[in-house]
Amino acid sequence: MISTRALIDQARAREEALAQVAGLMAEARGSAHALDGTVEVTVDAFGALHRLWLAPSVTTADPARLAALILEVTRIAMAEATQDSYNKVALHLGEDLTMLVEQLSGSPAPARAPDDDPGMTVEEFQRHRAERLGERRSQPRR
Repeated sequence: MISTRALIDQARAREEALAQVAGLMAEARGSAHALDGTVEVTVDAFGALHRLWLAPSVTTADPARLAALILEVTRIAMAEATQDSYNKVALHLGEDLTMLVEQLSGSPAPARAPDDDPGMTVEEFQRHRAERLGERRSQPRR
């Protein structure tokens, strides 16, 4: 049976960890730009706008199209900020607790999206590395 003192200590440790999560998320940033170079946006993981840059050429753009472009670029920047925050949290608290934070927030990491490219597994990376190093080792020295 766990003691009352141990339960209090666990609760305090969790409270401190959650306070650190909020701080890490506040530091996270995401930036994105339109492919045509007319809009650049930087936001934090809470959605606060830190930078909005518009090219001079947008003064002649259709306002509805420009508004839609700004919102789309902001959405992409927000996804980057969200991922950056989870990356920072994972480095601090570990992957398991970060997944718990994702579940509690209702906002999964963009890298876990079903349509995201999963990249290379650790095993694939090690195999490719071994092949590269093996090729280098087998080449005669000049």
